[in-house]
Parts: sequence; C-alpha cells; structure tokens
Amino acid sequence: MKKLSIFLSSFLLLLMIPLPIGAEPDVKCPTVDQLAETSLDDKDDLLEALEKIVPDTYGEGDYGNFYSEWEVKTAKPFPKTVGEEEEEAYYGMAKNFCDEEVANKSWLVKLYFPRWEGKSASALEGQIFLAKSKEKGDWFVWFRYH
Repeated sequence: MKKLSIFLSSFLLLLMIPLPIGAEPDVKCPTVDQLAETSLDDKDDLLEALEKIVPDTYGEGDYGNFYSEWEVKTAKPFPKTVGEEEEEAYYGMAKNFCDEEVANKSWLVKLYFPRWEGKSASALEGQIFLAKSKEKGDWFVWFRYH
C-alpha cells in the first residue's frame, strides 16, 4: 500500500510539472551576404530547382512515398506576399526567424501533396522558405514549416 501511495504521489507531481509542448523550429538562417539578389524573373530557375529540392526535403523517412507527387501552389519572393492573406503570415515568420534582410532575399514555396488527400490534412500542404546562394548559385531550403 505504501508503494502505491508513493507511486501515486510521484505520478501526480509529474502532472504538475510543466513540460514543453512544442519543439523549437529547425531554422538554418543564412546570412544576408550569402544570398543572391533574385526577382520574379528567377521563378523558372526556382521551379526547375524544386525538382531536386522537394524530394530531398520531403522524401526521407517512412512517409516519403506520400510526398513523391507534388504541385507548386505558390512560388514568390517574400516581399510579394504582402497583402496576400494566406501568405503574408509566412513573411512575418521569416522576418522573425532570420531578420527582414534575409526574408527580403528569400522565397515562399507552398506545395500540395495529392497522395495525402483524405489521409492527413496537415501533411496535404507544405511550406518551405528558400533562398539562392550568391557563391554557388543554387537554391536551398533554410526552413521547412510543414
């Protein structure tokens, strides 16, 4: 009986200790001097780069097959999201994570994964924050939201 009482007391104590619920985001902020200047003229280059970036970003793990088919819903520089209700919040996130200068040289890409249809509303869409390297000239993801 005493062991049960100790167990219950310990269990109740654990319930009262606040535990972190959310995980810290995995943000790999580049420095602004690492980033190339881009404009909407670079969209085709980005869309071509996504052919490798999306499978590399989403294809790993047990659910990689569900990400094997995808469509681009949005691909635009963050400053072009201003005034777009569903997109401007991501610009705020980018500025908050890595500062406004980095956000201003970065892009929002929103993706749709049809294989998740009817299986997971949260996995149905993905959002990645990308920029283009000044040195290498390649596009890279510095944050994956979903």
